[in-house]
Amino acid sequence: MKQSEAKEHIEKLRKEIEEHNHRYYVLNQPLISDFEYDILLNELDTLEKKFPEFIIEGSPTHRVGSDITKEFEQYEHIYPMLSLGNTYSEEELREFDTRIKKNTSGSIEYVCELKFDGASISITYKNGSLFRALTRGDGNKGDDVTLNVKTIKSIPLKISDKTVPTEFVIRGEILMPRAVLNKLNDERLKAELPPFANPRNTAAGTLKLLDARIVASRSLECMIYFLLAEELPHDNHYDNLKEASEWGFSVPDSIRLCRNIDEVIQFISYWESERKNLPYNIDGVVVKVNSLSQQEELGFTAKSPRWAIAYKYKAEVASTKLLSVIFQVGRTGNVTPVANLEPVLLSGSTVKRATLHNADQIALLDLHLNDMVYVEKGGEIIPKIVGVDHSLRNENSKRIEFISNCPECGTALIKNEGEANHFCPNYLHCPPQLKGRIEHFISRKAMDIDGLGEETIDLLFSNNLIRNFSDLYDLQLEQLVPLERLGEKSASNILRSIKKSINTPYHRVLFALGIRHVGETVAKTISGRFRSIDDLIKANHEQLTSVREIGPKIAMSIIAYFSDNENLEIINRLRLVGINFSDNKNPNLTSNTLEGKTIVISGLFQKHSRDEYKELIEKNCGRNSMSVSGNTSFILAGENMGQSKKEKALELGVPLLSEIEFLKIIGEE
Repeated sequence: MKQSEAKEHIEKLRKEIEEHNHRYYVLNQPLISDFEYDILLNELDTLEKKFPEFIIEGSPTHRVGSDITKEFEQYEHIYPMLSLGNTYSEEELREFDTRIKKNTSGSIEYVCELKFDGASISITYKNGSLFRALTRGDGNKGDDVTLNVKTIKSIPLKISDKTVPTEFVIRGEILMPRAVLNKLNDERLKAELPPFANPRNTAAGTLKLLDARIVASRSLECMIYFLLAEELPHDNHYDNLKEASEWGFSVPDSIRLCRNIDEVIQFISYWESERKNLPYNIDGVVVKVNSLSQQEELGFTAKSPRWAIAYKYKAEVASTKLLSVIFQVGRTGNVTPVANLEPVLLSGSTVKRATLHNADQIALLDLHLNDMVYVEKGGEIIPKIVGVDHSLRNENSKRIEFISNCPECGTALIKNEGEANHFCPNYLHCPPQLKGRIEHFISRKAMDIDGLGEETIDLLFSNNLIRNFSDLYDLQLEQLVPLERLGEKSASNILRSIKKSINTPYHRVLFALGIRHVGETVAKTISGRFRSIDDLIKANHEQLTSVREIGPKIAMSIIAYFSDNENLEIINRLRLVGINFSDNKNPNLTSNTLEGKTIVISGLFQKHSRDEYKELIEKNCGRNSMSVSGNTSFILAGENMGQSKKEKALELGVPLLSEIEFLKIIGEE
């Protein structure tokens, strides 16, 4: 494509994508499927990388979508709204069950819930009255849609039951029954208006209307799936949902308590065929560990709880021709094969590409060029190839072979024992890895450097101003100002943000380094055990694997990272500019008196509020927990302590400490 053609096509794509963004996020009237939208965005991203001279600030490729809008105020979620891991197979469900049993104690019960296809809502109640309702938003904060939620008849405005906690959060799915959508669309067609696409989008769009009267007219319903509070009525998820039902919330009759994974699979099998008889759309089943103490023991990753999983019902499969296979290199060096396909309609959208995951998948499928392949959409943005029609294969067709060298830098690829993916080990010199590592370093959950995005990193990289993230701290104003699309104001903002990042906490610095297999949660765990980067560098395999959540693979990756002199040189350069490589600089840390102790707070207090006591526990290196388990060190017990916690403590022999006793322990009498 010529430069002039590329510019024209890029501008056309941007305009088209912005229009779809407006329709989806603001008007809630999407014209295309999510996958078709992703195809447009991927095409724009590819062209911008090929023709970086046409990248502009604010391009759709560098903006993250959420349901947050300017028309509503935003508030932080009291408890973050995380996503769920997905599975499509019985085998993966059984693997989930095996992991649960391996990582928690006691017998396991599961709660199965239908996965309703609607819009998630989080509602806070105070003193029995509905206080605030927030959309999922970006998971950390959401739009305040309280007035609209108050029009939904299945959501009580006030609860008088004596068992209700003083403050609690209840979560559910806002739904539109199919019959309601059909009636709405009949009315719209008579009025010569375009019909709504599906119940899910219509429910989400209705929730964001500025006129609560229209919301009230659309007969939305809310199915509850989670109850959260400091003082819950029961120590398990199932009974808490049943209790919420007694309070007047709409809890689905379909929820089931299962004693083992076989009963879970029976539940899933039953609803796969029966779901067509429901008045609402569902796309799967959510499986949760019932015990709250076991949930606490299992914990969370940065994105999802380890104690829950969503089983998705299998999607439609289509047949099409395999045209070619390309190989893409990611930030961590993983090489992913992607199939280019003859366009085919699948689940209402046109599919042109499919993931092949890794070399084992290619070998298993025995792929040849021009094969007729079966493509399944599943829950992935990029569909996957699940089979080949060997009867239609040309006997002279060429077998697809996985590459042996990196397509970007030519380095020989490596595949570690026990891992499925090949990766390029040249992480300090392979261009997409270099840029990817810098993009990871500056990201919000890492060093959080504003003003720098993928396009600016590309610009700095192409002008030989940076080759690794330590180079960012050497940048000067006179180097940035002459660059295209920057100028003095933008350059000053970038340098100011880089300087500010020097104060980033140690655990986020560890995450920012981009050590293979060390995500946000593992970085936090490591920083709690190895209080400085020097302690971590000296740690051996045995010391690393003795830490919860660090297995042999992560330990080997950490050791390999710090065995590389170039990595150590980068770290030393970061030290010189003042980057925080120790928890000793943490001004919030008072002492390590409570190190290794897990503490539950229950009841009302005189000297401090509950939130202040939580902060005091963390300042003294303790860990807060919401539920009582065998791992609980003691309960900080105030007046009117929760009866269920008291009974559990008595059963497990967990000591109760008064407010005065606790303050003596931490030296604040």
